[in-house]
Amino acid sequence: MIIILDMTAHRLPVDRPSFDTATAHFDELGRHLWEPIGAATVAALALRPGERVLDACCGTGASALPSARLVGPDGAVDAVDISDPMIDRLRRHASDLPQLRASSADVTTWEPSGYDVVQAVLGIFFFPDMAAGTDHLVSRARVGGRVGLTVWRRGAMEAAGARLGRAVSEVLGTPPSGPPPSPPPARDIRTVEGFTDWLRDRGLHDVVVRVHEHRLPMTPDIAWLVVLGSGFRAALDPLDEEGIEAVRGRYLELLAEDDVTELDATTLVGTGSRR
Repeated sequence: MIIILDMTAHRLPVDRPSFDTATAHFDELGRHLWEPIGAATVAALALRPGERVLDACCGTGASALPSARLVGPDGAVDAVDISDPMIDRLRRHASDLPQLRASSADVTTWEPSGYDVVQAVLGIFFFPDMAAGTDHLVSRARVGGRVGLTVWRRGAMEAAGARLGRAVSEVLGTPPSGPPPSPPPARDIRTVEGFTDWLRDRGLHDVVVRVHEHRLPMTPDIAWLVVLGSGFRAALDPLDEEGIEAVRGRYLELLAEDDVTELDATTLVGTGSRR
């Protein structure tokens, strides 16, 4: 069966070891992908000096680092991620920012609260229960505090996911037949309307969803870095080094054959205030 990879889906089959393994490449991909997206989220929240911020699913700091600079020495940023290697890398990046406190923990059980700002960039769809995990994040903000959540827009990252899924299937020798289609979700948070309604369901008011257009040139180096430095990395877990190299070659061939020279990495940045 062809492996279907969708980075925009509500739930992704990515485990903690996959992200631990991807840390170095995740960090390298940052300037191309994570940092522009993180900066757009931070800008939408208009952080101010002295504020307390919870940055959930922080990775290596794409949104936590600019947040710490904006809140300054009188503010504080708690950056939380379940991956120890990601947090270790973030601590090195933040060595000159004592206001940034990086913690390796499950943010869906994070206890401190009363934050002026709670933000999560491309992380909520990894929660075992996305709605319950997000509700917990919202509860960490003070009443009137701001919440910012960023998700992929429908269609984003699909060019890479479809070709990678096909390449992995071919290398593994699985039959070329896809799974039966699943019914569409009742509310698709990958659309502006769906995400707006979903955020309101989380108890937020004054909700605004902004479209952050972002595209990557799919050179061979960047195309493969997108695989190694993102949730797509989990697709390589069943393969040995020889198999991974075979997937790399076939994946790049498929991109060339289909004339995929650009990757849509557009996100939706949703903000609101806690009631």
